[in-house]
Amino acid sequence: MNGRRTLFGFELDPLTMDQTVERCLAAVREGRRLEIGVVNAAKLVTMRRDPQLAEAVTNCDLVLADGQAVVWAGRVLGAPLPERVAGIDLFLRLLAEAESAGLSVYFLGARPEVLDEMLRRVADRFPGLKVAGSRHGYFSDAEQEAVADAIARSGAQLLFLGMTSPKKELFTAAHGTRTGALVVHGVGGSFDILAGVTRRAPESWQRRGLEWLYRVLQEPRRLGRRYLTTNAAFVLMTARERLRPGPSSAPANRSH
Repeated sequence: MNGRRTLFGFELDPLTMDQTVERCLAAVREGRRLEIGVVNAAKLVTMRRDPQLAEAVTNCDLVLADGQAVVWAGRVLGAPLPERVAGIDLFLRLLAEAESAGLSVYFLGARPEVLDEMLRRVADRFPGLKVAGSRHGYFSDAEQEAVADAIARSGAQLLFLGMTSPKKELFTAAHGTRTGALVVHGVGGSFDILAGVTRRAPESWQRRGLEWLYRVLQEPRRLGRRYLTTNAAFVLMTARERLRPGPSSAPANRSH
């Protein structure tokens, strides 16, 4: 794939939301598998010290800037990305496209009660959507193959994983092919947002790159230290990269 941008030694795809959606639909039309990886500031920080996560993400067919801070860093470091492609926004676009085109989807993740509420709300919002199946996200490593086989039996063309990192990336890396899904997209906490369990930051906060702060204000005890630590590390990482005389030695993505 030509025109990729290298950021902190990792290659990202400089795509707009519309271009990403078209890539996904083309993959389904052509019967070609497409795994989507998304990165924000926190994940890039973690990828620098977690080779297993880094490999799982960089081995995806598309790697997109999910965080506004990543877009800003790209501009500062001479690796411009056209826009943020937020995982939840891509998720909603693909649901709408799947409903329109009659494509089948599978939802994997979240607590059982959250998944049930999300399914109810999705049915209201996309009444014509073909849901091939769903399963909550609480299963052991020993159950992963059985979960993947169940998805394969459902015949789902699009698979959405509402699980946290690195679980969703590692599941996709190990069993994405086994699921038989043509498009695999890890959507993180999007199931919780669609179910109304957590609130998404207003657009004005998102444009300013403050979605992380909005989340911290909702769950300060659980998220405060984590976000402050990773954000500081990301700023430092960007500053060091800006001052680096040569190319980064971090691993790059596989060739496409």
